[in-house]
Amino acid sequence: MAAEHLGDRLARLRRLADLTQEGLAERAGVSADVIRKLEQKRKHSARLPTLHALSHGLGVELTALLGDPPGVPSTGDADPPQLVAVRRAIMPPLFAPPVEPSGAERLTGSLLRREISDAWTIYHDADFGRLMDVLPGIIADARFSAAVGSADEKAAGQAALGKSLQLAGHLSIRLGKTDLALAALERAMHAASDASDPLLAPMITNSVAWNYQRTNRLDDAEYVALHAADRVEREHHNSSEGVRVWGGLLMSAATSAARSGDYDKASEMMSTAEGATKRLATLPPPADGKMVSVFSRSSVRIERVRLAVQHARPDEALRLAKGMRLSADTPPSWRTWLLLDVARAHADLGDAQGAVQALERLRRVAPAWMRHHTLAVAIVSDLWAGASHPPGLRRIAEFLGVAS
Repeated sequence: MAAEHLGDRLARLRRLADLTQEGLAERAGVSADVIRKLEQKRKHSARLPTLHALSHGLGVELTALLGDPPGVPSTGDADPPQLVAVRRAIMPPLFAPPVEPSGAERLTGSLLRREISDAWTIYHDADFGRLMDVLPGIIADARFSAAVGSADEKAAGQAALGKSLQLAGHLSIRLGKTDLALAALERAMHAASDASDPLLAPMITNSVAWNYQRTNRLDDAEYVALHAADRVEREHHNSSEGVRVWGGLLMSAATSAARSGDYDKASEMMSTAEGATKRLATLPPPADGKMVSVFSRSSVRIERVRLAVQHARPDEALRLAKGMRLSADTPPSWRTWLLLDVARAHADLGDAQGAVQALERLRRVAPAWMRHHTLAVAIVSDLWAGASHPPGLRRIAEFLGVAS
């Protein structure tokens, strides 16, 4: 079943805010004609800066306007038991005594780190249902590990707890639960202050910046990312882990700048980040790359493609994407975003066939992700409303519930 149309959601939020189309246009600094076309479903999508402006004018979080991110569709019902368990793991009941180990012995040390690493793999595979099943137990194991043993063992346990709570924050963002995400990340940062990994706090800061972006706190997001990046550059510039964490923070700051409307500043930061990826070839690789920020030439280029598409530069996006060779450690979720952005760029240039080819590849790679993604539905809706229906479009439109 197709997701709620952006225009319907916009009209509903505008009426709740007691605004006319013209009133919202004035408050958001957006053309009333754009609002009118969206609400009349003559336009199925809008640029991200426009969506940020509309959400600001409406006084709502960006996620309220965009709908749920790919994860689980919202039904208005109470949280499912899986999500309740994740909430309880992030925020244990007040005044309750610590949970004692029962049944199988809790995981600690290298086994716990391996469990957390595997959980991050599940996250990057976008298997959020499975992750909700395993994450509460991992967080419980990490809390136990942070409370027992020698000082060094407790510090390692705090690092595991911080990393598992960071993952809980990422999962919560993907499920549209940004307040729960911030609670998880605040607890992760507290664990990082007592942890054995000096790079954990800046990695969690990057996640906080992402949360701020999702809630339209773009200035805050850029500030915290750059502040953490400066410190990492001073203290950890001679290790691959340090370069990767620094690069991830710079990419995050660039994304915030672009969404604030300063594309040139963002492009300069992205170019700096891409140039720094060459240093990774001269440094020993990290012991476990899954536990460090995703940063490589591929990841920077994927993000540059995304920003170009979002800022009405489809030609630049396709030029950046052309001939791109993705590194082996590029997470599947990043690959799916690239295909979606390439489809959007082709569609913006009027190349329906090119868009359909990218969408067909996306369907083969991540069908469940595509079905729940509001942008994928919007692109296909725009193509379906066009005069030309290239081969393959009907199959995709039917798959997403767009075809009548």
